[in-house]
Formats: sequence, structure tokens, C-alpha cells
Amino acid sequence: MQLSDLLADGAALEKVATGTIWAEGPVWLPERRAVRYSDIPNNRIVEFSEETGQLTVYNDEAEFTNGRTLDRDGAVIQCSHGRRAVERDDDGTVKTLVDSWRGVRLNSPNDVVVKSDGTIWFTDPPYGILRSVEGHPGIQEYRDSYVFRFDPTNGDIDPVVIDVETPNGLAFSPNEDLLYVADSSLAAPDPDKPARYSGHAIHAYDIFDGRYAKNGRIFAEVSPGLPDGFRVDVDGNIWTSSQDAVQVFAPDGALIGRIPVPEVIANLCFGGSDGRTLYITASTSLYRIRTTTRDATAR
Repeated sequence: MQLSDLLADGAALEKVATGTIWAEGPVWLPERRAVRYSDIPNNRIVEFSEETGQLTVYNDEAEFTNGRTLDRDGAVIQCSHGRRAVERDDDGTVKTLVDSWRGVRLNSPNDVVVKSDGTIWFTDPPYGILRSVEGHPGIQEYRDSYVFRFDPTNGDIDPVVIDVETPNGLAFSPNEDLLYVADSSLAAPDPDKPARYSGHAIHAYDIFDGRYAKNGRIFAEVSPGLPDGFRVDVDGNIWTSSQDAVQVFAPDGALIGRIPVPEVIANLCFGGSDGRTLYITASTSLYRIRTTTRDATAR
């Protein structure tokens, strides 16, 4: 497969909105025909309307939200660096779903996916407690950074991936038998732990019984820069952020191609009325490009 097979005829990158400092956590809202995303240093959430072409402020006291997705009911599930929590935003009513594990606070939940069984899987790196522009100063109370699985039906929370140094973006394969997790530790070297690994790869894990992540291995290294947020399409291809381009990898880890973007990319999502528009949050701006595919979670 070539990248041209995944892009619509005549597809070209288009800047559709600007005015952020660090744009992150995009999600497509079908009912609003809009992309909602975070401007983390400005502590706000903005929305780009595909219908009007306008960018508006959704929340200007957002507590440094980052990644977000939709649950099975269409409500927004989002990560809050400021509250050190995963939240549910249902038309402006925000409820904390989980903010602790074994009696200690989470670090700063960063990105999140909802599995088909309704469980919420999220990464918990320390960016929001290490960088004042991304949250509030704090300590890592459980002294590490994990990927967690949270069951909203009974409140159970369990670590499912503990061997990625700084877990960031995550996504399931189309049939949910694989979990992909980005390691962005290259951007956060720990001076107190110089021997610890600093990586810039997407890792893959086999999922057993719908809840156990095993057999972790490097799926693909992303360079230049590092993988932050990414998505998986219906054919299992991975579309990931990097320093200068959206990189697209086949399910076997082979690089299919690159879509150059003139700003450093944080994240991306599929959207549009047919689900085939790729929206890209990149530093100060929101970009888009038409594709021939859709998100693996599209229904």
C-alpha cells in the first residue's frame, strides 16, 4: 500500500484555525459537526465548526485538559492535568470519574480511549505536575507512570501497562486484540534517573480476556521528534504525530508514508460528515486533509 491509496484524490493539507499555543486532544463531535480540542497553556477548550468555519471558546477555565474521546453514549471523556483526573463532560456538566489509585492521586492523565465494553483506558504521565504551563506542580504519588483500565460500572481501576517510561497516546486495533501505547520519554528525561530509558516509539501489546495487556514490544520508532497522539484506521494502519509530519504505519510496522505539516504535531483525529477527514492539532493551528479511510472505532 502507498500513502496515495489512503488520501483522497487531490487531497491537500489545509489550515482551518489558528490562535493556540499548544493545541492537543482533538475529538470529532458528530452532533455539533465540530472538532473540540485543548489549548493547554491557555487553560481553555476550543471548538472548530466545520459548518461555519469559526473557532470558538468552549471553556476558558478548563483545568488544563488534554486528550479526549467519546463514550458509548456520545459524551466526551477527557483527561484533566489540573484535576489529575479522567472526567466525563456531558453538554457542559463535568463529572470526575477517577482521580486516584490505591489511595494516592494519579499523576496527570494525558490521553484516553473507550473500549467497546465501556471500560476506559488512559495514560498517566507526569507532564501536568512537572510543567506549570500544563497543570499544577505536584509529585508522582505512586512514583511511576502507568496505563490504567477503569471500569465505570463498578469503579475498579487497574494498571495494565507498567513498562513504558512515559506513556502518552494510546489506541486499540480494529478488533481490540492489540493496544498501542506511545512512549514520549524522549521529551521528559529524568535528571535523577539518568540510566532510565528515553524513547520515542509506539509499543504494541496483546490483549487477553479483554483486559490484560501482555507481550509488550516496540511496534515502530517515530523520528524526528516523538509520537504523542495517534489514531488507528479501519484497516489497522496507525496515523501518528511526529515533529514535522503525520506518519502512517501499516499493521506490520512498515512506514507507509508521511504527510508534512509546518508545525510540531501533538495529536489528530478522524472526523467530518463521512468520517474521512483527518484533523491535526499542531502547535498554534488546526489542520485537515481528506482521506479514503476512517477511524477504527467509527460505527
